[in-house]
Amino acid sequence: MRAELLAVGTELLLGDIVNTNAAWLGQQLAETGIDITTSVVVGDNIGRIADAVRTALGRADAVVITGGIGPTQDDLTREALAEAAGVELVRNADLEAGLRARFEALRREVPEMNYRQADQPAGATAIPNSRGTAPGVRLGMLGGVAYALPGVPHEMRVMFTDSVLPDLAERAGPRQVLVHRVLRTAGMWESAVAAALADQVTRLETEGGVTIAFLASGGQTRVRLTAKAADRGTALAMIEPEEAMARASLGTACYGCDEDGLEDVVLRLLRERGESVAVAESLTGGLLGATLSAPSGASDVYRGGIAAYATELKAALLGVDDEVLEEHGAVAEETARQMARGVQVRCGSTYGLSLTGVAGPSEQEGKPVGTVHVGLAWPGGELTRALRLPGDRPLIRTYACVAAMNLFRLHLLGGVP
Repeated sequence: MRAELLAVGTELLLGDIVNTNAAWLGQQLAETGIDITTSVVVGDNIGRIADAVRTALGRADAVVITGGIGPTQDDLTREALAEAAGVELVRNADLEAGLRARFEALRREVPEMNYRQADQPAGATAIPNSRGTAPGVRLGMLGGVAYALPGVPHEMRVMFTDSVLPDLAERAGPRQVLVHRVLRTAGMWESAVAAALADQVTRLETEGGVTIAFLASGGQTRVRLTAKAADRGTALAMIEPEEAMARASLGTACYGCDEDGLEDVVLRLLRERGESVAVAESLTGGLLGATLSAPSGASDVYRGGIAAYATELKAALLGVDDEVLEEHGAVAEETARQMARGVQVRCGSTYGLSLTGVAGPSEQEGKPVGTVHVGLAWPGGELTRALRLPGDRPLIRTYACVAAMNLFRLHLLGGVP
């Protein structure tokens, strides 16, 4: 079964509100085995909404509409559905009575326009709304079915789960499930990950069964393997050999799967070894420490951090030699090395992890934006890495944290390439 998503609201087109409903609905429908072919946003205009509905049902079996069924003048989805279906819009007496009883129970006097929510296209079935006042609409038309739901997420989600999804599943017939396995990588740009799996992707495009997609974000790349089958067990059995092959191709760049975060993996490795870490930060200003301390239970291996943003604090708080700062500056390999050692000693941790660099918007000490040095120190050893990271200030800070955690992870696994 194929379905399309249609979000109604000029505020979505103008960017005043982000369309989170489409992402949630896409996930729910995909997990049910219903193919999502198109997702569209249209403004508050009866003719354009009606055209979008007709177009959607010309290509798909169902369209799920969100928004435009409230009480105000710009809520036009009901009228547009009636126009698309070629039927009249009629007042549902039972819905109107229910609305009046609800408002009376709340001791609210409301404008008469609120009862527009009781209007339905002729032949439609109302979808109950237990979280709000606007009933939804289910209307068979143009060889398919249209569902209209509120744009308010907490109302829409309950109505979709309780009423729309069961109806769609019944119409779809024997259910298929869509199963994903997401491999998470760090230390490789998206193009390098895609190149590593190119032969596998080409083969699967011919064989079918499992698909591979690449999703890059925040300095990491996710590899999503997807299979559709009659049941979850069969889909997983299809994915497993492809997952093993992908892991082998990606090597140590693959740090986990599904919900694993890079910080979760680092903390887990530390627990397994009975060790701890503290961090010293300059350009990231505490972001690395916040990331490592975010998972529940981090306090058993994360000792703390020092955000020495000002150059003189690197000497005062972390013990970086004045001579090093004078000769090399705050953004330098030797500075990162001494920052890591300083925080390791001062916090009494097994490891000290440091970051210093230039996040922008302009160069510092003659070093270009994106220059970053990572330091790592432990009893009996230390190492540093020099990086040139792309992007604006927020991206460089994010990439720097990922690079530091990944360097640390590789060290914990037995060595840094």
